[in-house]
Amino acid sequence: MSSIVIHEADDLMRGLLQEWLTAAGYRVSAVTPCELPPQGAADLAIVDIEMPKHAGSRAADKVRAAYPETPIIAISAQFRADLSTGGTIAQTLGVARVIAKPLTR
Repeated sequence: MSSIVIHEADDLMRGLLQEWLTAAGYRVSAVTPCELPPQGAADLAIVDIEMPKHAGSRAADKVRAAYPETPIIAISAQFRADLSTGGTIAQTLGVARVIAKPLTR
């Protein structure tokens, strides 16, 4: 079973992502940005980027430090819906993909 870490500030979004991914058969750990990422291995990290133009990369950096070999998907309401998932913003943040909020299952 694959393991996913969710690093999301919003309680409802964090719970929804955890519910969706658990129902899909993944082992999920979910934390707020104030909490340290859980210890152990992870196959994927999903990170909420609140301010991509300013301090947004700090959240990705925090998760990257805890899981250096784990790919990261950045999600944010600041991203445009038509944003290329692997484009320059992903490269700038040092993540594998970006997804705009709101998002669907």
